[in-house]
Amino acid sequence: MTSARSERSGSARALDCRCGGHDFRSGRLGLNGTCPSLIATVLAHAPDRLAINGLTYGALGSRVRRVAAGLAAAGVGPGDRVAVIALNTPETIVLLLACSAVGAMLAPLNWRLAVPELAWILADIEPRLVWLDAAHSHLASALPGPCITTLPAADGPVPAGDDAMPLLLIYTSGTTGRPKGAVLTGAAVRANAVLSWDMHAMTPSDHVLTVLPLFHVGGLNIQTTPALLLGARVTLHARFDAAATLAAIAQDRPTLTVLVPATLQACLDDPAWPSTDLASLRAITTGSTFVPDSVVAPWRARGVPVLEVYGSTETCPIAIYHRLGETCAGSGRPGPGVEVRSNAGEILLRGPQLLAGYWRQPPALESGWFRTGDLGTKGPDGCWTVRDRLKHLIVSGGENVYPAEIERVLCEHPAIRAAAVVGMPDARWQEVPVAYVEVRTPIELAEVLAWVGTQLAPFKVPRAVHVMEALPRNAMGKVRRELLSDPAAR
Repeated sequence: MTSARSERSGSARALDCRCGGHDFRSGRLGLNGTCPSLIATVLAHAPDRLAINGLTYGALGSRVRRVAAGLAAAGVGPGDRVAVIALNTPETIVLLLACSAVGAMLAPLNWRLAVPELAWILADIEPRLVWLDAAHSHLASALPGPCITTLPAADGPVPAGDDAMPLLLIYTSGTTGRPKGAVLTGAAVRANAVLSWDMHAMTPSDHVLTVLPLFHVGGLNIQTTPALLLGARVTLHARFDAAATLAAIAQDRPTLTVLVPATLQACLDDPAWPSTDLASLRAITTGSTFVPDSVVAPWRARGVPVLEVYGSTETCPIAIYHRLGETCAGSGRPGPGVEVRSNAGEILLRGPQLLAGYWRQPPALESGWFRTGDLGTKGPDGCWTVRDRLKHLIVSGGENVYPAEIERVLCEHPAIRAAAVVGMPDARWQEVPVAYVEVRTPIELAEVLAWVGTQLAPFKVPRAVHVMEALPRNAMGKVRRELLSDPAAR
């Protein structure tokens, strides 16, 4: 790896991880180098405090203890895998904490996958148990492995847990080829929580509304696990629904939530948007993909700060972000203890929240550094701007064309609600940009091309624009570009 200067952020920020402070330089938790384990931290909160979906921390702790003892009685131990196929439910959190006690790994799987996709992942991880919620119990006969629909429970001693053990096995989107399982330790989950506390100025008084799926690190770890480690309150929705989200904001009065651009837009499109009381929200966090101003400006106009976060499954996911109350251009600044550098334009990250490796794959880190595959630059104010995925870069006649830049301009057109740009082969220019758009009202191709041409260089203007009823997306709202690049795959 070629040498490059790196940046470590946060030396001036004093953070409290609720167990004596966090020494980011050494990676240790607490002044004495130790911290209670994840399960011990959550179970130590005041038992009468609300934890999740009406459960108090005392009731949550009782469930976790019985399930942890049940897992141990079922032979689940250090290094074993427990898979979950379920909508958002407190039982997934119960299983996560129970796995942290016995040293097992929780593998929450994307319930939107087809049976062959799920079967491939299960064959890859060889789980000791597969828990299916009621909505997915019908899959028991179609999937390999010991599928159960009731969590194991027993009475007995509960191990203290060890955060150095692998805890989460989360599969990447798999937009090309087979997905890979990122292995995250309990220590990484805690380090990520400290970054979330810093980003959101989170306190035990906060109330987090979680509507994104827990099978992604965005739904699980941007706010949900940080809130529970801090003693805050969490409300889970089984799945995202714009009307239900707006109703919950108005009625349940959450202070924080995470919405990706597609779900931000869905809320804006809902009839209840103009009349929904948003006053309880201290902030909304967004990210996962290109964030057009058109989806955040209406929220900000109504007094809700919208914070951007950059990271990936491999970073648990928090790495670079906007901090509540601070001004930062682009994608944000690195969190405390997160090192960032650029190597030939690619962002490299190092920090205590990174993955330990990929499941049954070659090493994922190079001298502790993770190659993100994203292109970015650091501004004079210390803020980083993520420009695009390296693999999305279009080289047209020797010029670099960033799809995200064209998508931003397209989304500024009042008739266009969403856009995706991919490269298509061209005999003369090697590649040319081609756009796919979702529209609010009918548009003319010439109008769109003229619009882009007034703001970008001619070689960045899409060669063609295709209108689609809906862009193909994954569960986190990211456009599945491989389906656009290869029409036969749609």
